[in-house]
Amino acid sequence: QVQLVESGGGLVQPGGSLRLSCAASDSVFSIHVMGWYRQAPGNKRELVASITKDGSTNYADSVKGRFTISRDNAKNTVYLQMNSLQPEDTAVYYCNAKQGLWWSDYWGQGTQVTVSS
Repeated sequence: QVQLVESGGGLVQPGGSLRLSCAASDSVFSIHVMGWYRQAPGNKRELVASITKDGSTNYADSVKGRFTISRDNAKNTVYLQMNSLQPEDTAVYYCNAKQGLWWSDYWGQGTQVTVSS
């Protein structure tokens, strides 16, 4: 079972940038897909971006052109670079990994991102 540890959240002004990191306890090559989800108060958890083990990426329409997901295979780490942040990006961001024969879901503990002036 992979363990995921997120870091990099915080408070940023509108228009600012943050980079989230998700360190996996297993090689990222053993994971089918890694992704970032977010959940704002009163809302459902939603997919923000994902990256497959062959490097294919997918983004929510609301973040296309502003967020970039990437990975460092040597460090077993996935990143989410977030630019041009807006108040509506405020949420708890969770790292997710789908691993194993049944594509089981594993989650990090979450990191708070707050965009406010």
